[in-house]
Amino acid sequence: MRFYAQTPARRNRQVLVDLIAVALIGAAVWVAFAVREAILVLAEPGRKVESAGNSLAEELGNAGEAASNVPLIGDILKKPLQSAAGAGAGFADAGVSFQETVSQVANVVTAAFILVPVLFILLLWLPPRLLWIRRSSALRRLAEAPGGADLLALRALTGPPRALAEFPAPPGGWADAWRQGDGQAIADLSAIALNRIGLQP
Repeated sequence: MRFYAQTPARRNRQVLVDLIAVALIGAAVWVAFAVREAILVLAEPGRKVESAGNSLAEELGNAGEAASNVPLIGDILKKPLQSAAGAGAGFADAGVSFQETVSQVANVVTAAFILVPVLFILLLWLPPRLLWIRRSSALRRLAEAPGGADLLALRALTGPPRALAEFPAPPGGWADAWRQGDGQAIADLSAIALNRIGLQP
């Protein structure tokens, strides 16, 4: 199985298209991760809220413990401080939740920025490449089969006329030479058919 044509012009085009496709896929991935980093910056307020909430909860918890040591009214002072510490922990949880939401949004956007362009590029690039590989393999097998040169010659005769116009025709024309079984004309026509897809005899 051949992945690239044997004729230089077609092979160069195939290599160029492959390089462009790989570069576009790489660019799509790079852009997706750049967008991800930009979105994750939005999680910074959530980190600050989490840090402030944890600090507040810790300080109020410590104040509540200290207040509990006050004689007679220690328990009365401790309860509101503990409630306030719980509220601080709630702020911290809200900050964590915000960060998780931003992270999930970043993941979804990154996946979309990778999948959509990559699938679009693959749909434009892969089918023609796979079709060429399949056709070139079929023509190569045909060329190596008994009587394959005759069939390739017929393929050249029924193909675009400009492909034949590039080569000097034998006396009486290509069709007449093929009908008469002219070995040289059949070999030339078979080479033309192979050349059209980028293969050499």
